[in-house]
Amino acid sequence: MYLCRINERTFIEYETLNQNRNRQFMEFATEKIARIGNTGKGVRSDCHVTLELSEKGGIQLELISKVGSMYGEEIKTLLKSILNFYGIHHASLLVEDSGALPSVMAARMEAAIRQLLPTDKAYLLPMLEENNYQTLRDRNRFSRLYLPGNTPSLMINAGIHKPDGIILDLEDAVAPNKKYEARFLVRNALRNIDFYRAERMVRINQVPRGIEDLEFLVPNNVNLILVPKCESAEQINQVNQEIARLKTQHGINGNIWLMPIIESALGVLKALEIAQSENVVAMAIGLEDYTADLGTRRTQEGTESFFARSMVVNACKAAGIQAIDSVFSDVADMEALKETVVRSKALGFDGMGCIHPRQIKVIHENFAPDAVEIDKAKKIVNAFMEATAKGLGVVSLGTKMIDPPVVKRAQKLIDLAVTMGKLSANWRDEFTNA
Repeated sequence: MYLCRINERTFIEYETLNQNRNRQFMEFATEKIARIGNTGKGVRSDCHVTLELSEKGGIQLELISKVGSMYGEEIKTLLKSILNFYGIHHASLLVEDSGALPSVMAARMEAAIRQLLPTDKAYLLPMLEENNYQTLRDRNRFSRLYLPGNTPSLMINAGIHKPDGIILDLEDAVAPNKKYEARFLVRNALRNIDFYRAERMVRINQVPRGIEDLEFLVPNNVNLILVPKCESAEQINQVNQEIARLKTQHGINGNIWLMPIIESALGVLKALEIAQSENVVAMAIGLEDYTADLGTRRTQEGTESFFARSMVVNACKAAGIQAIDSVFSDVADMEALKETVVRSKALGFDGMGCIHPRQIKVIHENFAPDAVEIDKAKKIVNAFMEATAKGLGVVSLGTKMIDPPVVKRAQKLIDLAVTMGKLSANWRDEFTNA
């Protein structure tokens, strides 16, 4: 069935608006007509809403839909229910639909209405049960897939490609005149699109503007927020303070992690203080903006960014968080991507961004533990287990002493190799019998 069943108890409840209040809203409206969404050649899984409020005449609804013959009546029912939720009884509404999901259509409608009416009411469809999960502080973040926050067709099935994280981008990937409406779309995506267990990430706008994005994200199932063009710990503090306020307001107990993005010379020099901020679990570098700040050109060899990348890695390791490298922009050159990942891992990075699903496999394969690393980790963990079984307080491998942090890293690598199918869960039996 095209239309999701709407449970009134899932809505954010505010006082009911009657016809008289709708007329009062009309007097205060700053715009006569709202135009929200995307339409035209090549647009898929989206819709465009043109809404004009009036004082009489009832609801004049026109639907132009690619799926109208099958779902036209259900779509109209949804549209009318949204208008009724906001107390709108007189309006002219044109919806041009290219197969939008109910959550997308609801986002477009709400954005249009809230452009015209002074209301904070949120029309929310029920949360998708499959997305009811949190993420661990130290989970794998080999790959994070960027998706434009105002393009629903790219969001719908992104999870099937199995990235570690999916980033719904409100910043650079969204045109300035589309940022307002993108917030509603991203909010509904967090609630109603299956992420297939990927970490649900959103890149907000640069602070302070990005603070306004948080009210759409914190109450609606976000796992991690990326803070772009970060240049101080104070910016992270501002984000944390607003997150804490919204969590208290909405009764949210789960963790919301942060990933600052270093994109300037000043950010590089402040990397350690940023990395040590509360709730920061990873820090990324954005090389396009960084090299622009330097006034140089980004190259595949990365000579111009070696200092910055090393600074970010060292800051992350000192703070005990993950270091995440920049995206690789050539989506057709898989061999060059592989070389970049190998260099990135050698520098100490724990993952990198990607802008196309085909990059995910290459990133995973080359950030994963290789045979040499696995073999060394097996020897360390086995030596530790044998020493523990004998009651020895000192662990050695050959002539070298093994410190507890080394054992911990080796065990983590073993666990990762098992998870990724590169090592049998019974590896120790096979190792000791070899």
